[in-house]
Amino acid sequence: MEKINVGGQAVIEGVMMRAPRSVAIAVRRPNGEIVVKRELVVPLSERYPVVKLPIVRGAVALFSSLVIGIKALNFSANESMSEEEKEGDKDKGKGELSSWAMAGTMTVAFGFGICLFFLFPLYLTKLMTPYIGTNNIVFNLVDGVIRVIVFLLYIWGISRMGDIQRVFQYHGAEHKSIFAFEAGEELKVENVRRHSRLHPRCGTSFLLIVMLVSIAVFSLVPKLWPFYLKAGSRVVLLPLIAGISYEFLKWSAKNDGHPLVKLIIAPGLALQRLTTREPDDQQLEVAIRSINEALEVNAGYSDDRLVV
Repeated sequence: MEKINVGGQAVIEGVMMRAPRSVAIAVRRPNGEIVVKRELVVPLSERYPVVKLPIVRGAVALFSSLVIGIKALNFSANESMSEEEKEGDKDKGKGELSSWAMAGTMTVAFGFGICLFFLFPLYLTKLMTPYIGTNNIVFNLVDGVIRVIVFLLYIWGISRMGDIQRVFQYHGAEHKSIFAFEAGEELKVENVRRHSRLHPRCGTSFLLIVMLVSIAVFSLVPKLWPFYLKAGSRVVLLPLIAGISYEFLKWSAKNDGHPLVKLIIAPGLALQRLTTREPDDQQLEVAIRSINEALEVNAGYSDDRLVV
């Protein structure tokens, strides 16, 4: 089969893998069984050629990843429960989210991220204006530093949660299995286990790049704008920031052997030490099953790299 590029995401007791034309989610049930959900996906670039354009493809990838990721989490949350827990949820009227509930969940998640990582730092910086002055460069630099600090504290905070630890183990399993696939090795536990859990195309690295790129982009916002316009610009400019960050991530992944690039991507890899953990063999089995299922559905289709 022609070599393709694969990305993925850790979910509850499982791993979601994406190939250019497919999505596969593998989840281990409480009884030890691995259940899989597979789906053939038609790339948006086939229907809308504009999606292939640099910058635009990054913004689309961010939204697409959010949609697919929430669907995968919903599936994994349901399948990782015991039968007794499922019956209890049915009695309470719970189950897999409807399309409207999914849209609501996405809106809340997106809104929370905007408020926490963009509007909250902006508001704190505004309060500090009497101390830092009104220079536009200084204002946006302080805003950016606060944004990065909030992001790092958030990552550190969730990494201390017990339930998240297992998700981070599956995150490590996802990276290891993708590394083994990219190396052309047979996808079996003993081969996958020896690879690194830190991957240059990880979504964690992508988010850190977004935080840093936003400092430069937001510096273009006039300093005389009132607070509400500055806050609105944070939302309007986010697709542009995501697009630039995506292009940088693609470039760095293709040139990660260069000493300078290694230095540039080092902070993102270091941050992955918080968001990944060493997986056990059973978790590696789930990741391997997921990537194999995605590759089978994909049927050899090749396209641009995806974020891991």
